[in-house]
Amino acid sequence: MTQPLSLLLGANPDSVQLHQLGRMGNRHGLVAGATGTGKTVTLQILAEGFSRMGVPVFLADVKGDLSGLAKPAAAHEKIDERGRHIGIEGYQARPYPVVFWDLFGTSGHPIRTTISEMGPLLLSNLLGLNNTQEGVLYACFRIADDHGMLLLDLKDLRSLLSWMAENRKDLEKDYGSIATASVAAIQRNLLVLSEQGADRFFGEPSIRLEDLMITDFTGNGVINILDVSRLIHSSPRLYATLLLWLLAELFEQLPEVGDPEKPRLVFFFDEAHLLFNTAPRALLEKVEQVVRLIRSKGVGVYFITQSPTDIPEDVLGQLGMKVQHALRAFTPKDQKAVKAAAQSFRANPALDTGRVITELGIGEALVSTLDAKGRPLPVERLLIRPPESRMGPLSDDERSELLNRSPLRGRYDEALDRHSAYEMLKERAAQQEATAAEAQRAREAEKATAPRARSTRQGTGEAFIKSAARSIGSQLGRQIVRGVLGSLLGGRK
Repeated sequence: MTQPLSLLLGANPDSVQLHQLGRMGNRHGLVAGATGTGKTVTLQILAEGFSRMGVPVFLADVKGDLSGLAKPAAAHEKIDERGRHIGIEGYQARPYPVVFWDLFGTSGHPIRTTISEMGPLLLSNLLGLNNTQEGVLYACFRIADDHGMLLLDLKDLRSLLSWMAENRKDLEKDYGSIATASVAAIQRNLLVLSEQGADRFFGEPSIRLEDLMITDFTGNGVINILDVSRLIHSSPRLYATLLLWLLAELFEQLPEVGDPEKPRLVFFFDEAHLLFNTAPRALLEKVEQVVRLIRSKGVGVYFITQSPTDIPEDVLGQLGMKVQHALRAFTPKDQKAVKAAAQSFRANPALDTGRVITELGIGEALVSTLDAKGRPLPVERLLIRPPESRMGPLSDDERSELLNRSPLRGRYDEALDRHSAYEMLKERAAQQEATAAEAQRAREAEKATAPRARSTRQGTGEAFIKSAARSIGSQLGRQIVRGVLGSLLGGRK
């Protein structure tokens, strides 16, 4: 089946159509506009268009509405009327191939990565660490590498941090200062992160990128829908970091493909301001670098946000396609955003762009794409085409049915817990406990054969118990104390 190599966006008031060329799909894009102006539907028709092209799509479903991509649109007079105005050939209500993902594993396949794969830079941003705390976290990763410890989940990281604090004097000569206050601060932030759901995100099996880049038997690209309707409220920073990590993995793992006829994958980053509002300068520089270079890997990145001013200029300048829905201009700040949005387009003498932005109706947008040579075309006022799939969410029964028929069913549903830093440190603690107990028995045997004499010296076993009790605040410390006191040791939570 021959796939179209262009994507119909809509038509201007004179019914002249505007297309996005497939070979410009990896030049990135922006969809902006105030709440309720049609950004979600635009995202939906872009996902459909790339899927018809044979391009896999990854998108985050912030409101839960995009699950309707899996079902055909319902017949409606207004849809037919819009289709006639735009001049859509062969329009038909149809479903699209989807795979559902969910951090919590309830409305889709669980999506996971390991602590090691996340790395200290992204993890520091996720935890909101200062420079000193970030340095300790970098040391933690280095120590894990040097000692052959896998950092797979949060309990691995917490255990290693506790061990570092207890052995900081021996470690500092090789890894620099390890302040117990910094370790304690990181541990507290990890506890908060765990309560927000990150304990489900970190672990194995971690997601394989090739599972996000598949097509169905007809050649349509599969649309991967990540349900973040809960996460976006409970931990917006975790949401932004999750998507940024995935983007970084695509950049690092995919080979160079040059300038392909169509993208290998299109990645939609909804609520993009959540990333740029909180990221430190060092991380923003990495984001800018990834956006600039990832197009040579065949990946298109599309940011969805309320205003172009939410996107740093160095990133905004790299976005080829721009779709601007209506903005409101009630305050001086709003007026500044409208002016910035208007200036981001190549001018069209027939349009007063700044004025039109505030007059656009629902389903209308100012749109600019790239020509075959990668040059921005003049901005056009478009009536956005209607989607072929349902506008609105699936029912629980419909979602369950699709999950049961998913091509990835069973691959990620059960969590794994390999032998890693937590188990290694627990084994070391058990060995220390056994050594201390053996030494205690030897002393007791020696005392039994020696003349009785009262000693006030603290035995090694007593010292070990007291030292363990002092570290009871840490997870590893709790496990040691339970073992010494005859409680359960090593029971997995």
